[in-house]
Amino acid sequence: MELSNSGRREDPKKSARQAPLEPGVYIMRDAEDRIIYVGKARVLRNRLSSYFSGEKDIKTKILLRHTASIETIIVKDEYEALLLENTLIKQHSPKYNINLKDGKTYPVVRLSSGPYPRVFRTRHIVEDGSSYFGPFANVGRADDILDIIDRVFPLRKCRTLKKRGGPCMYYHIGRCAAPCCGKITEAAYRLQVDRVRRLLSGENAPLIAELNGEMRQAAAALRFEQAAQLRDAVRAIEGLGEASAVVDFDPRGRDYVAWADEGVLATFSLFSMRGGKLTGRELYRTKSASGEEESLESLIMAYYNAENPPPPRIYVQRAEGDEGVRGTGAGALQKWFREQFGFLPEMIVPETDAGEGRHHLAILAMAKQNAEEDLRRRLRDRGAGPALDELREALKLRIRPETIEGFDIAQLDGKHSVASLISFKNGTPDRKNYRRYKLRSVAGVVDDFAAMREAVERRYSRLLRENRELPDLILIDGGIGQVNAARGALDKLGIDCDVAGLAKRDEELWLPGAKEPVRLSRRSEALKVLQFVRDESHRFATAYNQLLRSRELRLENLESVEGIGPVRAAALLKHYGSTAAIAAAPPDEIAALCGCGAAAARAVRAAAKLSAGPGGEGSAFSPGKRGAGKGAPGALRDLAAQAAEDPPDYGEKPR
Repeated sequence: MELSNSGRREDPKKSARQAPLEPGVYIMRDAEDRIIYVGKARVLRNRLSSYFSGEKDIKTKILLRHTASIETIIVKDEYEALLLENTLIKQHSPKYNINLKDGKTYPVVRLSSGPYPRVFRTRHIVEDGSSYFGPFANVGRADDILDIIDRVFPLRKCRTLKKRGGPCMYYHIGRCAAPCCGKITEAAYRLQVDRVRRLLSGENAPLIAELNGEMRQAAAALRFEQAAQLRDAVRAIEGLGEASAVVDFDPRGRDYVAWADEGVLATFSLFSMRGGKLTGRELYRTKSASGEEESLESLIMAYYNAENPPPPRIYVQRAEGDEGVRGTGAGALQKWFREQFGFLPEMIVPETDAGEGRHHLAILAMAKQNAEEDLRRRLRDRGAGPALDELREALKLRIRPETIEGFDIAQLDGKHSVASLISFKNGTPDRKNYRRYKLRSVAGVVDDFAAMREAVERRYSRLLRENRELPDLILIDGGIGQVNAARGALDKLGIDCDVAGLAKRDEELWLPGAKEPVRLSRRSEALKVLQFVRDESHRFATAYNQLLRSRELRLENLESVEGIGPVRAAALLKHYGSTAAIAAAPPDEIAALCGCGAAAARAVRAAAKLSAGPGGEGSAFSPGKRGAGKGAPGALRDLAAQAAEDPPDYGEKPR
């Protein structure tokens, strides 16, 4: 397996042009690979591209003059980018960043230790068994959380817990449980502390369910003020964001390993958490035909060494189709760890999205996103050439299939039978050459073979008449029957062109007249290209079929109004474009367009309004919804007739 570190020597301007369109942090390095600047961005590509366009001040010019490479780290949002930028600047002290001499840190929320903990905001971490949550770049957000806790989970306010003769004011206004006076048991207090801990950890769903239950009980007992407070608390909790994935307060060292692969190419992303902060991210590119587990083992053995020993814990994403590192290769890897480092790190595949597992999955998801972005860049730079070469060899094609056209058929019980024709050039969609066909020979019947013959004949008879270039490969969405039907249509036209079919069930490739299919590895780049073509042709055909069905349904709805026939209904839809627009039109305008009376015009508008529904074109009577047809025109007819008796309303504005 080839293994290389990714992206350190790419031209900075090219890196900027190809940067992700996600939020994150960018790192500029000089010719000696030293970090000289760390920045954050809401959209990385936009920010980095701005460095290479327009006039720049002298400081920026000097920075760019010393920048030899740029790398990016994708994070969840701007807030995560701000935290990670702060961590990396403090860690590396880049030459061109503002020197953070004051050692500024963001505030955190501290849940103290002891039998009756208190909760408060601080900027200082004390190793006394307390729990810490955050950090919060926005101090107001921390205060909002503390306000919710103060109103819903009244923990003690006093700095030192002393036995008192009577409770203080906070108890009387419902902001303290008064453990100092024995007004609450330690067990009941612990229940509130547990809820606060879940809230601060981001485990909001079960907490919200509990509070909703208490709210209903309070309302049933006529304690409406308490119910309203609980309702407001639930709404406030629902508005809180997730916990940070780049900063936490787990001091244990740990790494996170995720990957993305396509064919023989794979990119591994390694995130390092040290002292509760994300301190680094490495990308490693591999080229291997090995499976995920074997590639992961090779990466681990190449990455960790005497200068870079493994941490106590390594979290990895689940390998597709197997048990991850705990599967067959785990024994050899364990032996290697013991021989090389004298201890065995804990290899963990997070199993749940609750509690700590949720946090670890969030970091792995971020690592995977970075791996996917790098893989996309590799595939873009590499092009589809190797995949097309593999496809030519696998199917014994005469030439490399640089132009592929794909066909699919869509129909519903013989109605609205359509075919799609999509075109790919060098492995990417060529959308200007997409075509769609209403099929004539199979109207009212279900015959996919006849439908395929008609679509192929119509497409290539036209290309012959216009003396246009034929594709290198025709891909049929289907099995041997559809492939033979297409081959027969081509033979009738005298066209000798390569044809293949891709059946969905087992992803088998069928050639004309074949008795057995061609089976490619699920990791095959050639198969990935064909799946892309097949899925795109299926999407295009299905969308056209649904469009025709929706048009018919809208026409039926309008025709349910007495005096509005197919011609007038079609004219209305053509003029306004949608039933929502008809519903918003003044009745006198509809009457003038249709040449009908005011009552009929109001009925038309009412029918259109019912068809469009409260969400526009997406109601139960609207296109694309199952169940819309049966009984709908009759129901609309009754409701429209009733609406025709209502007085005209000229004040409604188009939506």
